[in-house]
Amino acid sequence: MKKLFFFCCLQSISIGFLFAQETDKSSKYNAQNFYLPSFNPTAGNVFRSAKGIPGPMYWQNKADYLIHATLNEKDTSITGDVSIAYTNNSPDQLDYLWLQLDQNIFESSSRSVAATKYPGDYFGVIGKVNGGYHIKNVTITQDGKTYTVQPIISDTRMQVRLNAPMQPKGGKISVKINFSFNIPLDGAGRFGRQYTKEGVIYQIGQWYPRMCVYDDVEGWNTLPYMGLGEFYCDYGDYDYYITAPAGMIVYGSGDLQNAAEVLTSEEIKRLAAAANSDKTVTIIGADEVGKSSMRPTAKGNLTWHFMLKNARDVAWAAGTGMIWDAARINLPSGRKALAMSCYPVESMGDTAWTRSTEYLKSAIEIYSKNFFEYPWNVAVSNAGITGGMEYPGMIFNSYKETKARLWFLVAHEIGHNWYPMIVGSNERKYMWQDEGFNVYINYIANDIFNKGEYQTDPAYFAKGFFGSRNYEQFMQYKDPLITVSDAMDEEQHYQYYGKTAYGLNLLRTVVVGKERFDYAFRKYTEAWAFKHPTPYDFFHCINNAAGEDLNWFWKEWFFTTWKLDQAVTAVNYVDNDPSKGALITIDNKAGMILPAIVKIIQSNGETATIQLPVEIWQRGGIWTFKYPSKNKIDKVILDPENLLPDVDRKNNEWSGRKP
Repeated sequence: MKKLFFFCCLQSISIGFLFAQETDKSSKYNAQNFYLPSFNPTAGNVFRSAKGIPGPMYWQNKADYLIHATLNEKDTSITGDVSIAYTNNSPDQLDYLWLQLDQNIFESSSRSVAATKYPGDYFGVIGKVNGGYHIKNVTITQDGKTYTVQPIISDTRMQVRLNAPMQPKGGKISVKINFSFNIPLDGAGRFGRQYTKEGVIYQIGQWYPRMCVYDDVEGWNTLPYMGLGEFYCDYGDYDYYITAPAGMIVYGSGDLQNAAEVLTSEEIKRLAAAANSDKTVTIIGADEVGKSSMRPTAKGNLTWHFMLKNARDVAWAAGTGMIWDAARINLPSGRKALAMSCYPVESMGDTAWTRSTEYLKSAIEIYSKNFFEYPWNVAVSNAGITGGMEYPGMIFNSYKETKARLWFLVAHEIGHNWYPMIVGSNERKYMWQDEGFNVYINYIANDIFNKGEYQTDPAYFAKGFFGSRNYEQFMQYKDPLITVSDAMDEEQHYQYYGKTAYGLNLLRTVVVGKERFDYAFRKYTEAWAFKHPTPYDFFHCINNAAGEDLNWFWKEWFFTTWKLDQAVTAVNYVDNDPSKGALITIDNKAGMILPAIVKIIQSNGETATIQLPVEIWQRGGIWTFKYPSKNKIDKVILDPENLLPDVDRKNNEWSGRKP
């Protein structure tokens, strides 16, 4: 992967006068696809500026949550209530509210079940018994009056119709909901139960009814939860209480508020030591797992109280049988945070989860330095049934992972705390805007971590997931990246990860350049931290901050499945004299365009590499340029480092040597 990020500085070579010829009639390339103004990102307005940042009248609504929940081991269920203090900052009057009921994906009548092809059940939603929420009552407090409403539940959405409209520009309302659900063994790959030697590990996400987003783009965002398209949530403050058997440790998003009530004095002492240590400190060791001495009481239940501010979700994990360790996170501002890991005895080992906290700490420090400072005080990596899933301050990963795969998984899932937990894009519609961005920063972290420990390890290029060194595979997908998440072919949805990350890296290393692209990408992150960008906001922001009109790239890479096929077709000499210069002709034979990277080898051994900009393709698909040769040309090679996704490399080389 090192080559993906490394691009040699090209020699500055005067190539003389460049001129174009007519497009080859057999070519699939049409310059008008790019150089007529047929594709333009949405125009700016007072809410979203044309330069890709929030406009002077940008607004978003706010949802604060107070949650009480109880984990019932006897029937593996969650029972609780949530009170949502909702603020309408929009300019619109709201006659009704919409909420997300993600657990309803496990109802036998859910749209996800109905839309699961046979054979399949990719998300494990078929055959769930008593799946989904049991909503007992919904109470509204509005303008000093409290009343009960009968909600309208439709699949994974719930509409609450108000007795009186909610006022714009600061209107407030409170919604209280009593709910319960059974915890699936495998919650569509996002949470669930893992049975280990020392007991059950519960990973709990999507566990409370939460507000749908009302924004200036779609109004109410009510796409159902189908499994693949993830989540779009408003920001707010979370105050939540988890009641669980006293023998359990509960790990949650945010700051534990009542450590003295739920932890032993020794655990509190060890946590304090970890908060001052760059090396991993054991809080509960393998020989202490499950022992009564590690709990303040062995009987009944204990209630854990957590708080997390300015976040878009929370999650938690619980169990009796987990090793627990932690270390200090050093942030650029000088602020400190705490990285923690909890995992079963089966997962311990120097090539396995014993390094999880080291991985978590390092990834957060790298992302904080390069993109945006981690905003919360705690981050937890939990091992269990979930292959890999992210929530603010909490990630769930497979307890089986080891070595490079574990590093990359931890770095990937915590990376989601930047995209989309800090930069709150709409995952339900635009999966590439979180998964792809995250894989892109994962690769940057991989080059930095521990001086490139896993840089050349093929394990972190898990086939079909994070991508591979065979970049041309990203050009074989049948659906464009802009396809709504759940409409993407299940077997091809990993292009959201790999093709997006590859495209961003092409911009960084080939098209724009590292310094300008890094600056633009950081400006995008800073502008939209804790806000809701659309794809067009991203396009605008990069165009402006990088100083490039990249609409040609956004169109081809995200809105089409066009391929790239560059070819060397001829080498001639001025007046048939090599000492007067060579005329080299290249052809853009397919629909996509990218700069042309040309390596030229003369017969005297002199070698040079030049890069021609995409503007050479403005007038057609054939380009001839003069190269100031002094001798005959032995070879011309296009894309010598294989940086571009050229689908036919057989025509990338011309040789002047006779066979």
